[in-house]
Amino acid sequence: MRRRPKAAHNTLRPPQRPDYLPALEGIRWLMVFSVACYHYWQISWWAPEVILFGHRLRLSPWLRTGYIWVDGMLLLSGFLLFLPHAQRRVAGADHISFPGFYRRRIARIVPSYLFNLLVVFFALALPQGRYLSFWQAARDWLAHLTFTHPLFTFSNLHTPLNGVLWTLGVEVQFYLIFPLVARAFWRKPLWTYGGALAISFGFRAYAINQPDSAMLVNQLPAFMDVYLNGFLAAWAYAWIRQNARDSRAFRLVMSGALGLSLLLIARLILNQSGEVGIKALRAGQMLRRFPFSVLLSLVFVTSSLGLHGVRHLLGNPLARFLSAISFQFYMWHQLVASEMRRWGIPSHSSPQPHMTGERAWQIPFVILALIISLGLSAALTWFLERPIARRLSGKKR
Repeated sequence: MRRRPKAAHNTLRPPQRPDYLPALEGIRWLMVFSVACYHYWQISWWAPEVILFGHRLRLSPWLRTGYIWVDGMLLLSGFLLFLPHAQRRVAGADHISFPGFYRRRIARIVPSYLFNLLVVFFALALPQGRYLSFWQAARDWLAHLTFTHPLFTFSNLHTPLNGVLWTLGVEVQFYLIFPLVARAFWRKPLWTYGGALAISFGFRAYAINQPDSAMLVNQLPAFMDVYLNGFLAAWAYAWIRQNARDSRAFRLVMSGALGLSLLLIARLILNQSGEVGIKALRAGQMLRRFPFSVLLSLVFVTSSLGLHGVRHLLGNPLARFLSAISFQFYMWHQLVASEMRRWGIPSHSSPQPHMTGERAWQIPFVILALIISLGLSAALTWFLERPIARRLSGKKR
């Protein structure tokens, strides 16, 4: 057989779907799973240790700081939202447009979000008497239906509905301004990026100096630099993909940068886990939000451009499946675990098994909560989320 001649200049040309990066499938799931493990730890107090090469590896710093990965989820959203536009810009496009953007976002999020709220309201909140009056229920629903629930204490910190949904409130608020921000970044990237940094740094500085920052730490202005770091990472990826020469040396450099970024993230997480007291925890999270998003941006780019083994590991079929159900898993995992704990599933011998460290309850509890949440998430993804999203977005099977 005749061999094909080698190309004189083998660049990293985009595949058929240039906006699909397999490595991000595994990264998305790992971030959502880390948040879930934080919630499982809050309920069970189980902090396992692993013996690795003769050394005891404590997982408690990772478990106690799992909330920080919500920042990563929002960063990934900014990256993926802007990636198609960054690729067009690098390819020489002279304008930016958003056909069907809001329709796709509504189809993706709103049906599953409403279903979750309805189930929690009718199956849990009302039967358990979580609302003391009609007005309390009405205002909570009004805030959630308008995605303004992160702005109010009653619908953010003290909602009888699903507490993890504050993230969707911030996300939808950003969706509303995304076309404006993206256009500004397309035309004046440095000015727009600098403005986002000024907003977030100023807002977080104000929040840190307040006696109680609980209602400030997770508001949209505190995440603007995170979203724009996603934009910047998308642009960097698109430029490198278009212009870099594909070679083993190049992929080794990218993989080396990936390893260094992960080491620095591990150090950052260890430092965050060492904060003592809720005020210090929130201040540490806000102070580390920008460097964490920068390092994680490097992970997105370098994992997608590194050695093929890295991309295959993070984008394997299991990772794709888990990534596909991650939206449902994020919304339901804490509810499942909380109700299991309330109903005493599995059974336990002490009234407070988490406080007594009852391993015979803790380990089965976490495993069972994970299995039930995964099964429920898979069913809802394939029988609710995807069919409705296809119908609303006008896509065919």
